[in-house]
Amino acid sequence: MSVNSFRYEIPTVVEFGVGKIKSLHEQVKALGGSKVFIVGDSGVVRAGVVDRLTEVLEKSGIPYVIFSEIEADPAIESVDKGVEIALAEACDIVVGVGGGSSLDTAKAIGLMLNNPGNIRDYVGINLVPRPAAPVIAVPTTAGTGSEMTIWSVLSDKKAKLKLSVGSVYNCPAVALLDPGLTVSLPPNITAATGMDALTHALESYVNKATQPISEGLSVQAMKMISKSLRLAVVQSENVGARSDMILASLIAAMAFNSTRLGLAHALAIPLGAHFKIPHGVVNAILLPEVMAYNVIGNVDKFAEIAEIFGERTQHLSRREAAERSVEAIRKLKNDVGITQTLSDFGVGEEHLDFIVEEAMLSGNVPVNPRKPFLEDLKNICRAAMRNEEVKSPVLLN
Repeated sequence: MSVNSFRYEIPTVVEFGVGKIKSLHEQVKALGGSKVFIVGDSGVVRAGVVDRLTEVLEKSGIPYVIFSEIEADPAIESVDKGVEIALAEACDIVVGVGGGSSLDTAKAIGLMLNNPGNIRDYVGINLVPRPAAPVIAVPTTAGTGSEMTIWSVLSDKKAKLKLSVGSVYNCPAVALLDPGLTVSLPPNITAATGMDALTHALESYVNKATQPISEGLSVQAMKMISKSLRLAVVQSENVGARSDMILASLIAAMAFNSTRLGLAHALAIPLGAHFKIPHGVVNAILLPEVMAYNVIGNVDKFAEIAEIFGERTQHLSRREAAERSVEAIRKLKNDVGITQTLSDFGVGEEHLDFIVEEAMLSGNVPVNPRKPFLEDLKNICRAAMRNEEVKSPVLLN
């Protein structure tokens, strides 16, 4: 590849290991925190995960407040309420625990503890003027990579829109990764979040903004996912597979943090917002169809992806090898139980105009390896509505 120039920056410290959650008090003290604002949804509260955090804090005499009013699609209103409570309680450090919704909310609250106005003022990229209050991110799923990224994706419920706040100040101070927190995840959540991590790694790898650092990270993440996602789904207690997946999620985030993604994510945002499709599921449904469309835009890398996922390509042309990558990922998503189509979630032909128009506004479109037109995106959605590749040529205009 030819690289003219690029910038790579991630300020987050990674603490990884089984049982690492027991060091939470050390992380809080190292960051100068005196009172902790714990952000986690009701699921991690009911599962007892928050209790494991508070037990560590109580033993060290560190006071805390728990905020659990978080929805599956984190709402801007949740951020507003969390900030109000955290300020009233004089909390000076945030601990986010859970999946992407909890972590994105925690990061946004951290931003607003140290910045004026409202989180709505910072929708976009690099608009936040001041560093956030320290945030410690404790993921309990292996997919979003929110513990490492610059992004918080929040929902405007009234407008049915997803809004993204992107800033290096939005990166957590510490990502505290304990694979033991993921062993209780049910197979469907393991599968969906794992496919989300794969989509991050793969789209970053083939897009036009890729560079040597992100490429190496993407390849490593894909290798770990190829090795361990199926195992993590069918053997929930397999700590080795769980370790691979939580690290792969983080490493994939380190890749796409500086490159953006591609058409799967561009389409996933409006589809998720309007049809309530879980983010990992909609990415899994779209990914093979997007790959089939993109193959001619980066044949060599798609051929390499086929090899990473175990396809035998020695006697194939590069184009034939590249096309095998599509089938490899289709096989993976089916193996882990994601067999739905967009139609199963109510997506029909009559919805495609507004879906693709919203998708075209995404910053992920310009970096996609093949320049799409509206009809191209419609054809990708049509293929994903019936879970099979479009046989007719994709229109170019």
